[in-house]
Amino acid sequence: QVQLVESGGGLVQPGGSLRLSCTASGFTFSAYPMSWYRQAPGKERELVATVTSTGGSTKYADSVKGRFTLSKDNTKNTRYLQMTSLKPEDTAVYYCKTQRYGVDYWGQGTQVTVSS
Repeated sequence: QVQLVESGGGLVQPGGSLRLSCTASGFTFSAYPMSWYRQAPGKERELVATVTSTGGSTKYADSVKGRFTLSKDNTKNTRYLQMTSLKPEDTAVYYCKTQRYGVDYWGQGTQVTVSS
């Protein structure tokens, strides 16, 4: 069974850091592309970062470029989103997504709140 589970969200002060994890089960995560999205209250879900299956190409939204970084640990079948210099406008539910054979798989989301 294909499943994605996010973790690592929480409450952090502006300027702080968090690392989100997305752990896959039922398939080899590194063989497929992967993206992080976020959705703030009252707003549409937006793409934050994406990486190709080979890991050779990454893209970041302009709003997070230079602050967020993608990484992975193949031994744990997990991908990460390292978030630094967090701002209140980064507050959202963060979701990871992968696509296999034309089907999208989403995690359940993890809440990130940036507030003093």
